[in-house]
Amino acid sequence: MPRIILIETSTSLCSTALAQDGKIIEYRESNTPKSQASMTAPYIQEMLSSRNLSVKDCDAVCVSMGPGSYTGLRVGVSSAKGLCFGAGIPLLSVGTLDTLVWQAIDESLIPEGCRYIVPMVDARRMEVYSAVFSNAGDRLSEITPMIIDNCSFEKELGEGAVLFIGDGAEKCKDIITSKNAFFAQCCPKASSMMHPAEIEFNEKRFKDIAYFEPFYLKQFVATVSSKKLF
Repeated sequence: MPRIILIETSTSLCSTALAQDGKIIEYRESNTPKSQASMTAPYIQEMLSSRNLSVKDCDAVCVSMGPGSYTGLRVGVSSAKGLCFGAGIPLLSVGTLDTLVWQAIDESLIPEGCRYIVPMVDARRMEVYSAVFSNAGDRLSEITPMIIDNCSFEKELGEGAVLFIGDGAEKCKDIITSKNAFFAQCCPKASSMMHPAEIEFNEKRFKDIAYFEPFYLKQFVATVSSKKLF
């Protein structure tokens, strides 16, 4: 089994993990807002040092590809590219929504009788980045930005229990009021990237280190500050 460095910086939680032989052997996380730029590299160094390893002792680096925070994704991808380029190892990527789905599976958050998992990454107001997955982790719909209303996911909720998971789940609780709706408010964790990362590695779906870009879903729009400098 491969040894893979995992990096998750797509939301407010910055986390890293080291997977080896199908297990997470090291994990670091910070809940401090906007800590991706300051904590990602130190966390990776800490994990490797604790195992007396270097980046070159690893088989690949896997980074969250999004959707999510523009800045967070840039930090994660830049860090992963630097590690891969310097050590001469492959770059992998895993979608943020896939990580949330595997988090639900890994942490046994799926309610009894649940057929669907709907990961939600907070966008703004009542908008989320989302898609529908099966309870086995297979994606069943396209990833889209959507505004949540009381008709959202009616079909899935009509068929039984649905787990809504992610940092955009809680704000939907007062709108999606079906008795079949279950909510898990959390950020994606690097540790739950392991399973999809191993699949990517085994199938040799490596990314081009020079040209790989995060999946923003929406284009970043810079705004002009209303504050006067002088």
